[in-house]
Amino acid sequence: MYYTSTRDKSVRVTASEAITKGISSDGGLFVPTEIPKINEDFIKELIPLSYIERAKRVLSLYLTDFTDEEISYCVEGAYKQGKFSSNKVAPLYELADGEYVLELWRGPTCAFKDMALQLLPYLLTTASEKTLKDTEIVILVATSGDTGKAALEGFKDVPNTKILVFYPVDGVSPMQKLQMTTQEGENVSVCAIEGNFDDAQSGVKAIFTDKDIEKKFKENNLAFSSANSINWGRLVPQIVYYVSAYCDMVEKGAVALGEEINIVVPTGNFGNILAAYYAKKMGIPVKTLICASNANNVLTDFLKSGTYDKNRDFYCTTSPSMDILISSNLERLLFHLSGEDDSQVREWMQSLSECGKYTVTDEVFAQIKALFDAGCCDDFATKGTITEIFNSKNYLCDTHTAVALNVYKSYKAQTGDSTPAVIASTANPYKFSASVLSAVSKEIKADNEFDMVDELFAKSGEPVPAQLASLKGKSPRFKQVCNKNDMKQVVFDMLGI
Repeated sequence: MYYTSTRDKSVRVTASEAITKGISSDGGLFVPTEIPKINEDFIKELIPLSYIERAKRVLSLYLTDFTDEEISYCVEGAYKQGKFSSNKVAPLYELADGEYVLELWRGPTCAFKDMALQLLPYLLTTASEKTLKDTEIVILVATSGDTGKAALEGFKDVPNTKILVFYPVDGVSPMQKLQMTTQEGENVSVCAIEGNFDDAQSGVKAIFTDKDIEKKFKENNLAFSSANSINWGRLVPQIVYYVSAYCDMVEKGAVALGEEINIVVPTGNFGNILAAYYAKKMGIPVKTLICASNANNVLTDFLKSGTYDKNRDFYCTTSPSMDILISSNLERLLFHLSGEDDSQVREWMQSLSECGKYTVTDEVFAQIKALFDAGCCDDFATKGTITEIFNSKNYLCDTHTAVALNVYKSYKAQTGDSTPAVIASTANPYKFSASVLSAVSKEIKADNEFDMVDELFAKSGEPVPAQLASLKGKSPRFKQVCNKNDMKQVVFDMLGI
């Protein structure tokens, strides 16, 4: 299988090249030239298997220049026993009849990004042996909270790599910030920027495609790659957990093999729900993909109107990992739905860059309406959902999962659609303890993050992950804050070039 660029479909690279490059030199994102198909017999074979074995089978369809031994090495290293708090890796929790929460936060940093970022270092180092011998890889990351810590943890002390994470100084939760700024490892660095996630993401993309930087890197035997979901190596592991979730739904008897499910995903950068789209296109029976947004509802408006317009107020919400107005992965969807019309995609992306908006064709919008539904909710509704779910189901969810649950409830009320649903749960509630505690407790005595964690435990009885509890008392290693225009120099300073 080969990969092409969303902005130049004459490009042909292998999976290894797509993963090591991270982004195409034309600024486009790598996508498979064809989406592999699976049938009911394939799914039936997966059902009795472990998550690790399912992952090997699915990934082998996309990573065709990896040997079976290489895929086994990568997958077994990423998901080996002890790394995740559930033997199922990504277990389903039955919240109500026909409603199943897919707990994607059982990994070492307590966020769904672990599902991909425990695997990506293995994929990247294996791929680089094929494509970039004698070259040190520099991982550059923009984060709205969870990706940063998961990438840092995944690449910590990985040989022949360095990783630098940029995050918006006021755009992450206190727990997320502490997770990143206390990160251990000799090859890691973290820097806050004055601005929001979109500023960080745009800065990273600009650095990736800067020809002067590329020349300087070659002189120093360095090469960029990305741990953001613009990298295909980040996205392809996410397809696995939707395939696996369907297998679990069949195994539980929630659906019969071949029956449809709905998938509900809280997302800002569109990668998590795009992975579900790929699973559907492969052959997983999915009726509707339901996209859930917070007050930064640019995706909701786009999926309902066909016009993408980032010219709007930006809100810092209690679900900060979704505080995004430029959804990078949407470009991949547009490439597929436009019939791989790279010139049209270039036109849309240029319009987004220059004017902050674009409108898709009627033909593309008709496909979007057939595939997706969408909704959004503000912080007040998010808080109310956490309260309701805790009081009625005795289930503690984080703010992002609450957005998904709220949007799904509205979707069911509006459509009457009772198709069994998988709701993606993206973070452990203790990562957002202040917001979650305020939803489940009328009186808060704590005045700092870790006292709130203790109080939330006393209220809920939900175990506190050791990796979060152990942060208490730790002093930050990384305190630098830069202007978004200085990100390039920060990279050079980190590398000493």
